[in-house]
Amino acid sequence: MRVAVTTLIAAVAALTTLGFLMLYSAGMQTQGLYFARMQFVWAILGVIGAFACSRFDYRKLRNLAPVVGVVAAVLLVLVLIPGIGTFKNGARRWFDLKVMLFQPSELGKLALILVVALAMERWQRQMHTWWKGCFAPAALAGLFIGLIFLEPDRGTAILLCVVTCAIFLLGGMRIRAISLLATVSIAAIALAIMVDPVRRSRVASWAKPELHREGKGYQAWQASIALGAGGPTGVGLGNGRQKLGFVPEHHTDFIFSVVGEELGLPGTLGVTTGYVIIALAGFYIAWRAKDAFGTLVGAGITTLITTQALINIGVVTGSIPNKGLALPFMSYGGSNLLLMFGCIGILLNIAAVSSEKEELVEQTEPMLALEEVSA
Repeated sequence: MRVAVTTLIAAVAALTTLGFLMLYSAGMQTQGLYFARMQFVWAILGVIGAFACSRFDYRKLRNLAPVVGVVAAVLLVLVLIPGIGTFKNGARRWFDLKVMLFQPSELGKLALILVVALAMERWQRQMHTWWKGCFAPAALAGLFIGLIFLEPDRGTAILLCVVTCAIFLLGGMRIRAISLLATVSIAAIALAIMVDPVRRSRVASWAKPELHREGKGYQAWQASIALGAGGPTGVGLGNGRQKLGFVPEHHTDFIFSVVGEELGLPGTLGVTTGYVIIALAGFYIAWRAKDAFGTLVGAGITTLITTQALINIGVVTGSIPNKGLALPFMSYGGSNLLLMFGCIGILLNIAAVSSEKEELVEQTEPMLALEEVSA
């Protein structure tokens, strides 16, 4: 367990540090140190939050999960109300707190994991029924996913569908029930894309980027130019050109394009390796958890981080249509960074509790053996 914890912390630290460097490079011509300085402030707060979460017994989250769920649901409703939620880029996803824009969907991600994990643990023996073995857990998850979908934030909704399916699978839900829910979800998302001209145009621009490179496909096309310019060795830290107004949101959703252009193949492989390490360490910690709740929460958090990274990298490389998701630990933004560090703290606590129980067993077994010999 100690090796898993050490590698997890090292991977997160490496990605965060590289994120500082790339954000400094991304803003050096226009914003100076602003992006890197603000990210450093959020990272410090994130580390404090991660430490607090690592010291808080995750088993107490069973009692807090309903409260977190209600708070997240209320915030997700409030952000949809004109005059309360901030409308930006065709969506109402933020609260303007003056010092930052807060996305309640970030809290919604953690709330969904906790609420669904708690439900699956309590209903484990009823997984053979259609109500508690399918429809009730789906309704809980659907509450958060549906509200986020209405913002609209299709990328986060799809991400949470994947996370939910992972928790359902590990929680013992029947394959045919998961298949039914997955089919309904895919059909709903496909229908929503078909009736939404903005999302439909994004899919069209992804399918034929060369025909839309001056329109909806501009961002992805410029990102591909950045990755191509980087080649196998990169143009050097700070020497990238696509960040000079060519790639929109290059400091947030498209920070990976700056990595590819300036650090080349070693940089992009290093980043992807970091997320693979997080996945391996996170799933190992979840597997070694001493109760079902710990396993489901740990697996849900790990799936959330790695799937979000996978989607972001897929968008930047042109493998999937644009979804507007941040790259964990690297993209500029306080809400997502704080959530990710908090999730890492919960994973560390799951590992710590598991290690304590293992040490207790190791100390108890020799004593029991000695008592048997004496008897």
